[in-house]
Amino acid sequence: MTSVDDLLGLLVLDKLSNNEFIGLSKSAGSPNVFGGQVLAQAINAAYRTITNNRTLHSLHAYFLESGHLEIPIHYEVTVLRDGGSFSVRRVTASQKKKVIFILAASFHKTEAGYSHHIEMKSNLRQPEELLSWTDILRKYNNFLPNNIKSFFEIERPIDFKPTVIANPLDRRDLPPFNDVWFRLKGNVKELDLPTKQQILTYISDYNLLVSAFNPHASKAHWGNTQTASLDHSMWFFRDFNYNDWLLFSMESPNTYGARGFARGDIFTRDGKLVASVAQEGLMRPKGQR
Repeated sequence: MTSVDDLLGLLVLDKLSNNEFIGLSKSAGSPNVFGGQVLAQAINAAYRTITNNRTLHSLHAYFLESGHLEIPIHYEVTVLRDGGSFSVRRVTASQKKKVIFILAASFHKTEAGYSHHIEMKSNLRQPEELLSWTDILRKYNNFLPNNIKSFFEIERPIDFKPTVIANPLDRRDLPPFNDVWFRLKGNVKELDLPTKQQILTYISDYNLLVSAFNPHASKAHWGNTQTASLDHSMWFFRDFNYNDWLLFSMESPNTYGARGFARGDIFTRDGKLVASVAQEGLMRPKGQR
């Protein structure tokens, strides 16, 4: 995938019935289906059953089984509630009748109310000063481990620019933080809020566990650790545009028992808080069961 249209072609599902949809998969650098893809496709399915103009405000999901890249994913939406202010949907994703993922999503009508949000970090380098994943690949190609090189070589419709580039050959523990600027590639046409939320959900599964790896970087890395997303929650606060860089600011409060917990906030460049994310992931040393 190289463009936003390619990404939307992946996320917008084919309709089988009023509550059933089917989607295909594309690799994001893993041998299994990318968790962000399943999340975003499930939100697309849920939105297709919303007829009262309500918008997504939160989602909570569990990844139950690894998804196979070559098998279509079947999404079934259950209407749990259409109340006076909120609508709730449950989405079940399956392959060959085996459930691989479940999601609950809540939609809210537009209402006026109080407003505040935390501030974005003020001491970060701006994206124009930083290298993207593609730039890192070009500049350090001969020095990157093969697993990192092959991951960076995947074509994506998103540019990522980490504010700090850790040397993979310098095995030392780092603080449990990770800040990454991101932007859609090319000219982005005007998108409605549901579509922007689906794309943001897709992007939100990138980079999170890096902050959980950082405090253990002297001994743990992607090559010697089995990883997988276990669950994923997201809260949407404000509308935004993809016509400028956004910041995904992440931290990991805890790793324990072969699991790592990370959370993050997504800001516009001028500091408006768009969404918050939380995820627990498997971080199992290979050879351990």
